[in-house]
Amino acid sequence: MGNRYELVVRASSVLVDGVFQPREIGVREGHIEAVSELPLQGETVVTLADDEVLLPGVVDSHVHVNEPGRTEWEGFATATRAAAAGGVTTIIDMPLNSIPATTTVSALEAKRAVAAEKAVIDVGFWGGAVPENLGTLRGLHEAGVYGFKAFLAPSGVDEFGHLDTPQLFAALEEIASFDGLLIVHAEDPAVLDAHANHGGRDYHRFVESRPDEAEITAIGNVIEGVRRTGARAHILHLSSAAALPELRAARAEGLPITVETCPHYLTLSEEQIADGATQFKCCPPIRDDANRDLLWRALLEGDIDIVVSDHSPATVDLKTRGGGDFEEAWGGIAGLQLELPAVWTEAARRGIGLERVLQWMSRGPADFVGLSQKGRIAVGADADLVAFAPDATWTVHKEQLLHRNPVSAYDGRELRGAVRRTWVRGAEPVAGALLRRG
Repeated sequence: MGNRYELVVRASSVLVDGVFQPREIGVREGHIEAVSELPLQGETVVTLADDEVLLPGVVDSHVHVNEPGRTEWEGFATATRAAAAGGVTTIIDMPLNSIPATTTVSALEAKRAVAAEKAVIDVGFWGGAVPENLGTLRGLHEAGVYGFKAFLAPSGVDEFGHLDTPQLFAALEEIASFDGLLIVHAEDPAVLDAHANHGGRDYHRFVESRPDEAEITAIGNVIEGVRRTGARAHILHLSSAAALPELRAARAEGLPITVETCPHYLTLSEEQIADGATQFKCCPPIRDDANRDLLWRALLEGDIDIVVSDHSPATVDLKTRGGGDFEEAWGGIAGLQLELPAVWTEAARRGIGLERVLQWMSRGPADFVGLSQKGRIAVGADADLVAFAPDATWTVHKEQLLHRNPVSAYDGRELRGAVRRTWVRGAEPVAGALLRRG
């Protein structure tokens, strides 16, 4: 075969080592074998258009696919096609809202069997830590999950219970024994109960029902648990910038805690959300403009590590249940296809470079879950590549999105940046691989 590659991708602007530069990428057997300033020969040669840049595929470590069991909400076929259309080449699937939840090895194997038949991008899996399976987590760890998801407040589904504070500490102690990772939905149930206001169409009232204090209190408990046990923990979907000082202090103390936020918290704000617009409901909630600015500052200063979608879709009936009542409607934002252009649109408005966005959405999440072959354009990495037109603008129409149900918080919004083409391990997305930790 010599120096002739199966695929060569040429571009005047390729993101390599955090810098855009002209390069040619040589791919063989799904891996990048050359990153060259000189011309390469290939069986297939693709030259990107002048308005396109070549990026590493986005790695999304927070996706609810919901299959098996709630496939009417979402499934591996629809979710992974939506992902590929949005430049996402790897996802790590959450242990709920599928039935059964991924809290046993047998449930994990059932989910893997479905994904193997339907996924068109690469997929890995989180396990769940619930009251019923504490003491048995090592088996899931050895089966290859990337860590364990826990809720500290009710999850919304009966089959995935939340941990109280003693159970949280017990889970952390158990996970520390095999150097695992606990990822935490951090809202405190007592604070939520104290602020419950029985819903209604008023979005501000919904935000008041899930105040900053709920996140601050729960995160404080996680920090104390990490301090006691030495376990690694990760704060999911941080929405409240008010929790950042305590997290910053814990990290300065050397505690192994990482933090994510999501595109909807960075690109949307309370002031933009109309009463009754339950397509915007998520937990914790989208907060105000000032809070959004502080989240961006935290990203730039390194206090938030990664940006991931928390793609959490549901049926139209569930998202609109109650006729605009925020207590009745199901919470969750379906953003897998839109996360890259959505975040880039806001980043560009703030004068933040695309290379920073990819650090938060590609290299950062890959490193977070230990996928050293993902999230980068480098020799030896998987050839997960995206042709992206950063200056193209387009308007979102929910009916044209590829996730299963036509509901979107971004419907009607103009976004900057268009994914033109995606390769997964050097090929058009037709069949993904199942990933295992280690």
